[in-house]
Amino acid sequence: MPYAKYIFKPGIDREGTDYSNEGGWYDANLVRFRKGRPEKIGGWAKNTLNTFLSTCRALHAWVNLELTKYLGLGTTWKYYVLQGNVFNDITPLRVTTSAGDVTFSATNGDATITVTDASHGAVVNDFVTFSGAATLGGLITAEVLNQEYQIATVTNTNVYTIEAKDTDGDEVTANSSDSGSGGGSVVGAYQINVGLDVFVEGSGWGAGTWGAGTFGSVSAISASSQLRNWSHGNFGEDLVLNPRGGGVFYWDQSAGATTRAVAVSDLSGAILAPTIALQVLVSDIDRHVVCLGADPINDSNVRTSSSDPMFICWSDQENVTDWEPIATNTAGSLRLSSGSEIIGGLSSREEILIWTDTSMYSMSYIGPPFTFGVNLINQGVGLIGPKAAVNTPDGVYWMDRKGFYKYSGSVQLVPCSVHYYVFSDFNQGQYFQTFGFVNKQFNEVGWFYCSSGETTIDRYVVYNYAENTWTIGQLSRSAWMDEGIFESPIATYTTSNVGYLYDQETGNDADGSPMDNVYIQSSDFDMHPDGDDYTFIRKVIPDVKFTGNGGSDQTINFVLKSRNFPGDSLTTDTTQTVTSTTQRLDTRIRARQLAFRIESDDDNSSDIRLGVGWRLGDTRMDVKPDGRR
Repeated sequence: MPYAKYIFKPGIDREGTDYSNEGGWYDANLVRFRKGRPEKIGGWAKNTLNTFLSTCRALHAWVNLELTKYLGLGTTWKYYVLQGNVFNDITPLRVTTSAGDVTFSATNGDATITVTDASHGAVVNDFVTFSGAATLGGLITAEVLNQEYQIATVTNTNVYTIEAKDTDGDEVTANSSDSGSGGGSVVGAYQINVGLDVFVEGSGWGAGTWGAGTFGSVSAISASSQLRNWSHGNFGEDLVLNPRGGGVFYWDQSAGATTRAVAVSDLSGAILAPTIALQVLVSDIDRHVVCLGADPINDSNVRTSSSDPMFICWSDQENVTDWEPIATNTAGSLRLSSGSEIIGGLSSREEILIWTDTSMYSMSYIGPPFTFGVNLINQGVGLIGPKAAVNTPDGVYWMDRKGFYKYSGSVQLVPCSVHYYVFSDFNQGQYFQTFGFVNKQFNEVGWFYCSSGETTIDRYVVYNYAENTWTIGQLSRSAWMDEGIFESPIATYTTSNVGYLYDQETGNDADGSPMDNVYIQSSDFDMHPDGDDYTFIRKVIPDVKFTGNGGSDQTINFVLKSRNFPGDSLTTDTTQTVTSTTQRLDTRIRARQLAFRIESDDDNSSDIRLGVGWRLGDTRMDVKPDGRR
C-alpha cells in the first residue's frame, strides 16, 4: 500500500472534542507554531546569579545618556534597580524615627528581639534599618542590631519582633547579659509597607462581602492590603514609580544606583503632588506624568490622601513637581464616569489607553487649555488585571474576564480556539495576577495566569498574531519584558521568596537542566474515511528536524495512541525513539481512530539529554483497510 501523508492544521483547538477537531492539534506544552509547524520553544538561563527578594510583577528597562543599561524590578517587598549584575535596593522610606524612639529587649536563650516604637505603622514582613544602637550587653552587639531587619511579628501598634542575626545572616541567640535597651540614640528607618503576594478582597462598603462597613464609608484598601503591583516609567534618565494603592515616588539616577526613591510630594518645589495612586505613567510625546486613581484636591486646596479610583491627574509639562492646575501651566485632572475602578492604563501610539472594570477610554494630548481629551471607546469590555494589556507591532492586545481583544483604532474581539480551556479552568480570585507579554521575534502575544485552585501563576496562553494560531502550556513566570534594550526576552521566577532573573529563548534547556514535559498531541483522526472500517498501521515514517545544540544525541519520543470509539479511552500502542537517522518505525496497530503525540526525550531519567530542539514536518504512514469487525 502507498504511504499516506498526514498534515495537521496549525494551532491548538480545544473548543470541541478531540474527535471533532480531526486534522488538528488538541494539546501541547512548551511548544509553539512557526510557519504552521510545531516546534519546541527556546530555553532559559539565569541572567545573573544574584537574586532579589519576593515575587517580581513589573520590569522596566532604559538607557541613560552615558549608555548605561538599567532594569527596574518591582517585587512584593521591594523595588530594585539592576545595574550590571547588582540588584540595588531603592525602596522608598515610609518614615525615619527620631533618636531614642526605638528600644530593644531580649530574652536569654532566644533569638527573638522585641522592638518598642510607638505607632510604628509596620506590618509583618516590613523592612526596617536600625542605626545608632548600642550593645544589649551580651551577644546582641551593636553590629548585630545596626542593620536591616524584616519584621517577624506585629504584637500591637507599638510593639513588634525581629529575629537577631549576624552580618552573614546567621541567627544570634541572646544570653543572660543582654539586658540593655540599645541606648538612647537608636534610629529606625522604615521602608514603605510591603504588599501581598496573592490578591484578597478589600473591606468596607462596596468591597468584600456585601454590606460590610457603614454606607458611604471608605473601603479599607491600601497598598499593604492588596496584591502588590508596581507601575513605572521614565522621566528622562530618571524613574517615576508607584505601588498600586500607594505613594508616587521619584528616583534620580544621577544620585547613584544605591540612592532610594523619594515621594514626589517631598521633592524640592513640589506643589500639590499626588500622595496616592493606582498607577503612574509618563506620556511619551508631551512629557506629562499621569496618575490614575489618584487623590483629588479638596476645597481647602490640599490633596485628600485617599484614592479616588476613577480620578486622573497629571503634572505640568516637563515638570514632575508642579501639579497645581492653573492657567499658566498644563497641569490638570478629570474623572471618568463609566465603571467603578480604573484597572490599568497603557501608553500607545500618541494616546493613553485606560481600562476601568467595565469600559475602555482613549486619552490624548490636545494642548491648552484642556491639555488632555478623553473619549469613551467601548463599554462592556474591561481589563482582567492591571498588567493584562500590552503593545505589539500589530496593535494593543488585552484580556478581560470574557475573552481576548485587540485595539488598532477600534476594538476587535480576537477569536480564540482555546477560549473554553482557559476560562473554564481559571482561578477567578487571582485575576489581578494575570499579565500579558510579547515575544515579537516569533510574532507572539500571550498571558500568564493562575489555573483553578492555584494561587501562583502556573499556565500561559499564546496567540501568534501573524499566523492566527493559539497554543497553551504550563510555566511559572511572574513578569516578562521583551527583547530590546536587552538581547533576549527577560522573565522572573520566585521560589521561597528568592527571585531569579532569566534570559528567555536562550538555548534549548531549562537553566542547565533538561526541559520537562515538552509535548504536542493531535486530535483523533479516522484511519479510514468516516471511521467505518478498522485500519492496520504497519509503518510510520517520521519527519523531524532537530534544531538544538545537542548534536547527534538529540532524540524525541514518537507516541501512537488509538481507540475505536470517541467514548473509549486512548490506548498507547507504541512509544518509539526517533533520532536524526531514523528512517521508519515498525508498528502493528489496528484501530478506527489514531492520535499522535510527540514528546521530548530529554527528561528521561535513565538517559538525560541536553540541548534538544526539534521541529515537526509531515508524517507518513503505511496503512491498509482491515475490515469492519
